[in-house]
Amino acid sequence: MVSDIQLQGVIDQSVFEGCLAGKRQSQALLYNYFAPKMFGICLRYASDYHSAEDILQEGFIKVFNNLYRFRGEGSFEGWLKRIFINTAIEYYRKSLNLKKNVELDKAPEPTYASTAIGRLATADLLKLVQKLPPGYRTVFNLYAIEGFAHREIGEMLGISEGTSKSQLARARETLKKMIKSEEE
Repeated sequence: MVSDIQLQGVIDQSVFEGCLAGKRQSQALLYNYFAPKMFGICLRYASDYHSAEDILQEGFIKVFNNLYRFRGEGSFEGWLKRIFINTAIEYYRKSLNLKKNVELDKAPEPTYASTAIGRLATADLLKLVQKLPPGYRTVFNLYAIEGFAHREIGEMLGISEGTSKSQLARARETLKKMIKSEEE
């Protein structure tokens, strides 16, 4: 059991211990405190709002079932974030239609006008990312938002490093086209 957990705000050691004991009130406090931020992660990976809600629920089920595994090493929020990213990846894998990705070992890095992105609101950009095909969206989020390397992405998704690079290049190119069409 963790002796002292550095949590934030209203979430303290007693809430953590209450969650471990299965107390619904403690679980509700933890859920209500972290759900908005974790939902943001889910939205980035999901194709729509309802899928993001499903990922959020699956993620919290995993959190409560595995809370005893948190050892207090590192931040609790970081531990949660990792669970939600992994849950989103699993959700993606389940929805995959066994489509083969064409590998491009040397996909060119597209260029785009930084002013176009600057004019987009965060919500607009999120909507565009959600329109990406699932493979593109997942790789884009893992690389551009979460900061994973292509080798790590390949291992997580069961694809090669080259496929991860090509999926990212295609995601960027698709986003570039969507941004351009938004400007017109």
